[in-house]
Amino acid sequence: MFASRRWILLATSISAVLVLSACQPTTEDNEASSGETVTPPITDSQNENEVNEDFIKDEDVADESQMTDVLRDYTRSMTRMHDEMMIGMGYNDPDTAFAKAMLGHHRGAVEMAKIQLKYGTDEEMRQLAQEIITAQQAEIDILNKWLASHPDTAKPKPNTEAMQQSYARSMDVLNGKMVLGIADPVPDMAFARGMLPHHIGAVEMAKIQMKYGTDEEMRQLAQDIIDSQQIEIARMQQWIADANTDKNTKETQGANEADNHQKSEQPAS
Repeated sequence: MFASRRWILLATSISAVLVLSACQPTTEDNEASSGETVTPPITDSQNENEVNEDFIKDEDVADESQMTDVLRDYTRSMTRMHDEMMIGMGYNDPDTAFAKAMLGHHRGAVEMAKIQLKYGTDEEMRQLAQEIITAQQAEIDILNKWLASHPDTAKPKPNTEAMQQSYARSMDVLNGKMVLGIADPVPDMAFARGMLPHHIGAVEMAKIQMKYGTDEEMRQLAQDIIDSQQIEIARMQQWIADANTDKNTKETQGANEADNHQKSEQPAS
């Protein structure tokens, strides 16, 4: 069974409180959570946005007042992405489930990239954000066009249950890691640590499509996603490692300078 929307926002709020208490998260990232009951397909993006905006105003999100602007934007984006992905993962046809869920996933990536361009300052991460917007918007157009002529099947297929269970397992890691990543107090690091598990989740979804899907266009798109996002995964992992090394180096230098300063002020014996 898929995890509820409340779980995502609760976990995010907890992470926000930890950040505001100066408990900075660690630096590794991966994938996804689970979701809810199957709901009818929604194809009107405006209606979906209205539903999500109403949910965001719900009393369960009262803790938003404790969040930074960056975390608040990421939380709202993550909620919208989660909702659309859960709809897709509840579909009966594996190809249509992949297309609808990946559509929501890609929209989430574009929103996250726009948040990075709004708050981030690191040139490499800003460049990656722009590349993500360009590449995934093109794939969003492909998915929308394909979905327009490929509605879900009325009844489950023999592999529907197995496909849905695979998506649910992949989501368990994605949401948990993303919650920790986007709560990082440094905007550029929040983007990198949030987008890293997001990309890993996309690769896992694409592998599920390669296992259960039969439509050649969607299988080719899945392979393209695996190939392109694995490159960006390595890029983000290296950036995070370099950033942490640089931070540790500066902290060590600062400690040494403070220690030397203290020794210089001590009277000679």
